[in-house]
Amino acid sequence: MKDFMFIFRGAAEQYDFSAEQMQQHMQKWFAWVDDLKAKNIYSAGEPLLPDGKTVKGAKALVTDGPFAESKELVGGFFIIKAASLEEATEIAKGCPDLPLDGSVEVREVMKMDM
Repeated sequence: MKDFMFIFRGAAEQYDFSAEQMQQHMQKWFAWVDDLKAKNIYSAGEPLLPDGKTVKGAKALVTDGPFAESKELVGGFFIIKAASLEEATEIAKGCPDLPLDGSVEVREVMKMDM
């Protein structure tokens, strides 16, 4: 099994949820994580706060916001186990934010011997 990172973006509509709607939506996330854990393929994951800094270039220029030029902020990540990119992509289709026009970037984690 290989490690894959899911990078969650978008789904801005969820920020307009009422407290009850947000709780219902979060229950979908908890159920998805529980399912991945039950299959022993979930390794880690966390949501990210919207504020941050970007450090760029040889002069280490610091700007506010993770992607000031983008409307699609990264909302969080998972690390999961799968046999292939294709299998990991199929697993990503369970993301509760997809019906809200969210997206999941699926990337294999490169192993480095250090």
